[in-house]
Amino acid sequence: MTSPRLLRLSFLLGVFAVTLSISPARAAEPFPPVSELKPNPDLPNPLVAFDGSAVTSAEQWRKSRRGELIRLFEHYMYGAAPAAPTNLKATVEFEDKQLFGGKGTLRSVKLEFGPKGTPPMHLLVAIPNRREGKVPAFVGLNFCGNHAVLDHPKIPLPEVWLPGNCPGCKENRATDAGRGKDKDVWAIEQSIDRGYAIATCYTGDIDPDQPDFTDGVHPHFLKEGQKQPGPHEWGSIAAWAWGLHRAVDYLVSSPEIDAKRIAVVGHSRLGKTALLAGALDERIALVIPHQAGCGGTAPSRHKVGETVKQINDRFPHWFCDEFTKFNDAVDKLPFDQHCLVAVCAPRPVLITNAVEDSWADPEGQFQMLVAASPVYRLLGLGGIEMTEYPPPGKLLNTRLGYHLREGKHSMTTGDWKVFLEFADRWMK
Repeated sequence: MTSPRLLRLSFLLGVFAVTLSISPARAAEPFPPVSELKPNPDLPNPLVAFDGSAVTSAEQWRKSRRGELIRLFEHYMYGAAPAAPTNLKATVEFEDKQLFGGKGTLRSVKLEFGPKGTPPMHLLVAIPNRREGKVPAFVGLNFCGNHAVLDHPKIPLPEVWLPGNCPGCKENRATDAGRGKDKDVWAIEQSIDRGYAIATCYTGDIDPDQPDFTDGVHPHFLKEGQKQPGPHEWGSIAAWAWGLHRAVDYLVSSPEIDAKRIAVVGHSRLGKTALLAGALDERIALVIPHQAGCGGTAPSRHKVGETVKQINDRFPHWFCDEFTKFNDAVDKLPFDQHCLVAVCAPRPVLITNAVEDSWADPEGQFQMLVAASPVYRLLGLGGIEMTEYPPPGKLLNTRLGYHLREGKHSMTTGDWKVFLEFADRWMK
């Protein structure tokens, strides 16, 4: 077996070339204050630039409008993240080639980066042993620690804060009692059987989901004199997406993974994260935000389910401070969430929901796909081929895909079957 030291050295050489190509964080944009934005009760047209000019060609979209939308989302909603670090290194913590009776290899990888003292990420990677060439992979964040994803004694327990509702959690710390309790949420063996690798990391390694910025990565990237991110700088969702990009840094350099076939997936707030990560990083080939709701794949202007004000009041750390100014003025947003879906073009996007999860506005999420379709068509691709809301159980397996199932707000083995079917068409 290749030694961890050699793996780390080869990875560093590969990731150095990758990180050089990623754009640094942008300076503050000359966009007007929220008070000067004009109200628009309708969904903004993604093919009309901020100055009101029409976008009529694929070249205009790629060279101008797409980047403008990204900057608008960073400025008014998610906040801008720092540049990709050029000092990222990976160390294999352990490897087990007999996962699931020899069907797969399980690897825990410690990712270190950034200024001295920045907490590391621990990426858990499961790879099919039976393969011809490199394999496609799913990457996503988990809520309760890597140890909860699989019942394996060598998976390190998180050493950082853990939500109290996580299985086996005691005084906000992980214990062995939580091992494997979320294995059905990730259904890793099912993906291994289908020829896909799975990579996941605990959100708390990047930023514990608490309403402050005293832990995680944020304190280590503050400018001199800062005590918290500025009004247009990264909130937690942007930080989690940035962390997913670090996981992609590793995966594109992994000898078993096909760098051109990496899908991002996430549930609920991590579905919001998956969409943002996919929109900002074109190395991600396929995007699956599952039940992402308000601030993710549901329209901010729709009056169904959670509102912008409610989500900002309950989770003030998820978005940048500027976003709170839209609490009672959502019609002033110069975009809506269909524009973030459009930024993913030409890559496939699958939005998935559940009938009883009305808080996430499933039908509104479908309308976001309809509203993003003109951009895909401008690029010569198909969007949503139907405008009527589909019935439960029917997968719209088009480049902009949709699936609605019976049930509640959760991620299940059945959901993963849909993810795999979509990926089989568009990535395999």
